[in-house]
Amino acid sequence: MIPDQAARSAYLSAHQFQSPVNALIENKIRESFARQGLMQTLGASIRSVEPGRAVIECPFQLGLSQQNGYFHAGAITSLLDSACGYASLSVMEEDADVLSAEFKINLLKPADTQLIIAEGKVIQAGRTLVVCEGWAWDGAAKKLLAKMQATMVAIRPGK
Repeated sequence: MIPDQAARSAYLSAHQFQSPVNALIENKIRESFARQGLMQTLGASIRSVEPGRAVIECPFQLGLSQQNGYFHAGAITSLLDSACGYASLSVMEEDADVLSAEFKINLLKPADTQLIIAEGKVIQAGRTLVVCEGWAWDGAAKKLLAKMQATMVAIRPGK
């Protein structure tokens, strides 16, 4: 369970994006995801996209493990970075793209699971900067394995 769930729910409800992701933006996100070599290498897939939120899942493979047999922190970090990036992209103008400007991650538990679920959620969206939070869960969505705070920056062609 996310710490202070009631406060988080109240805040997100008050700042919720009202309209569904338009089809052009969703297609843009899915096409962008398909071009990401790292997500392909990880074996990750998009589970869902909605305004201000993206969920990516990744099954365990031996090539994603660290020396103790858990998911490697680098894999978890990459999944959360992408989830936050696509959550950001879901609320940007159609001609914009997104890059990570900064992030911080807390690895909370060993990732001893067969599936990682990485959720990114927009906390504050501006024209240029978008602040997100991300959470990595085990496959049953019962154990919070990592938490990310991220800032994404919009990039626009020709600007």
